Amino acid sequence: MQTFTLTQGTSPLILSLPHPGTRLPDAVHDALNARGREVGDTDWHMRQLYTFAERFNPSVIEASLSRFVIDLNRDPAGISLYPGQATTELIPTTTFDGEPIWTVPPDDAETKARITAYFEPYHAALAAEIARSKAIHGYCVLYDCHSIRSRIPRLFEGTLPVLNLGTNSGVSADPAIEAVASHVIRASGFSHAINGRFKGGWITRHYGQPASNVHAIQMEISMAAYLAEETPPWRFDAARAAPLQATLGNLLEAVLATAAGLGRTG
Repeated sequence: MQTFTLTQGTSPLILSLPHPGTRLPDAVHDALNARGREVGDTDWHMRQLYTFAERFNPSVIEASLSRFVIDLNRDPAGISLYPGQATTELIPTTTFDGEPIWTVPPDDAETKARITAYFEPYHAALAAEIARSKAIHGYCVLYDCHSIRSRIPRLFEGTLPVLNLGTNSGVSADPAIEAVASHVIRASGFSHAINGRFKGGWITRHYGQPASNVHAIQMEISMAAYLAEETPPWRFDAARAAPLQATLGNLLEAVLATAAGLGRTG
């Protein structure tokens, strides 16, 4: 079973899509309960949302498997990214709403097997692509693409802002990168948060090394900004998505221009 796809581009931009997958290996499918098999916590239609980014000729790495198989954006050591706050694990035990998803939960041996079979190959490919970008351009912009339902009381209060930028509180990207991205977001008219509830997952935190010219940012988007409904069948709404795509295009353009300047002086 194909677990991810990698499309190599010509620019220093890498789009990481760890959560749009819906596929389940047979053994995992059989171990999930009915709720788990719905794979409802998917980041729906990420590739379609980011079609505008093709003009930047990015590399794109996209997971094919559901995050219920293993979450590619969690610490493989099992350490929580948000201590003291509700979250989901390396292999989730519940939905975002706290509903159990397993009939037969994975044990430690199964967890280790999934790390080897699914987690490590994705990250080996991502690390290699970052190294390739640095070898060609001298720097890399890693943009981690996410989306989530606008209202999940277990995870956050009220309604989530449309745009949620995370740089691990300024650690994973140069301050100039965060500043220009924040400027575009604030000028967009969309509700937003900078390093709020979503500061960046393990991908952003692990790979972002601005001192080594690797700038990693996470963008968590409210699904209300681009879906017709936040329930099945999770239909993509092109008209609703268009203003969002325009803003994200402006953001990537500004970030890449800023990163290029840093790369020349770094």
